[in-house]
Amino acid sequence: MTTISAKLQAVIVRIDAAARKFGRNPDEIRLLAVSKTWPATSVREAATAGQKAFGENYVQEGLKKAAELVDLAELGLEWHFIGPLQSNKTRQVAGFFDWVHSVDRLQIAERLAEQRPDGLPSLQVCLQVNVSGEASKSGVAVAEVPFLARQVASLPRLKLRGLMAIPAPVDDFAQQRQAFAQLRETYEQLKGDGLLLDTLSIGMSHDLEAAIAEGATMVRVGSAIFGERNRT
Repeated sequence: MTTISAKLQAVIVRIDAAARKFGRNPDEIRLLAVSKTWPATSVREAATAGQKAFGENYVQEGLKKAAELVDLAELGLEWHFIGPLQSNKTRQVAGFFDWVHSVDRLQIAERLAEQRPDGLPSLQVCLQVNVSGEASKSGVAVAEVPFLARQVASLPRLKLRGLMAIPAPVDDFAQQRQAFAQLRETYEQLKGDGLLLDTLSIGMSHDLEAAIAEGATMVRVGSAIFGERNRT
C-alpha cells in the first residue's frame, strides 16, 4: 500500500468514526481530496486507491493535471474548484470543472452560467460564506446569503447545492463547532425557505470531526492525505 493510499484509508476511518460518534450516517459524508500544489502523480495514486473527487485552487494547475490523467477517464474523476475565483477565470472553470465551491457574488455566478457549455451537465455550485467575518477572507457575509442563494438558484446551467466555509483556524473543538454551527443554521434556514440544498462543504484535515458533528456532507482534506505542502 502506498503512503498516499494508507493516509487516504486513515482519513476514511476518521470520517467513519466521527460520523458514528455524532450519530451520523458515514455514507452521507463525501471526501474531497484537496490536491492543490500536488503533482498529477499524487492524484493518480489517490485515484487508483479509490478516491474520485479532487479539489483544486488554481485553474491552470487543475487543467494541467487533468490532461496528464486523461488515461484515468474510466474512473470517472470529479474535479472541484475550491479557490477564489476571478472574473477572468470563469470561462475556463465553467468549461472544465464539475463543481465550484467558492461562488461569493452574483457577477461570478452569472458569468459561470453564461459560459457553461450547453453540452455539459449543470455546474454544481456552493456559496462560500465568510462565517468568521475576516476582512482578508473570501466569502459572502452571513446576512447576505439568503438573497444571493435565491439569485444563484434561478440561473440556468447552474445547480445550487449548498454552502461552503473556511472558518478562522482554532484548536479548541467547541470553538470549531461554533463556527460550523452558524453555517449549518443558515443552511437549514435556506432549506426551510424552499431551496433544494444537499451540501454543507465544511471541515478540513484539522477540524473534520467538528464539521461532521455539525452536519458536514463533504469534507475537504489535503495534508492528511498528501502530506504537508511546501509553502516556500
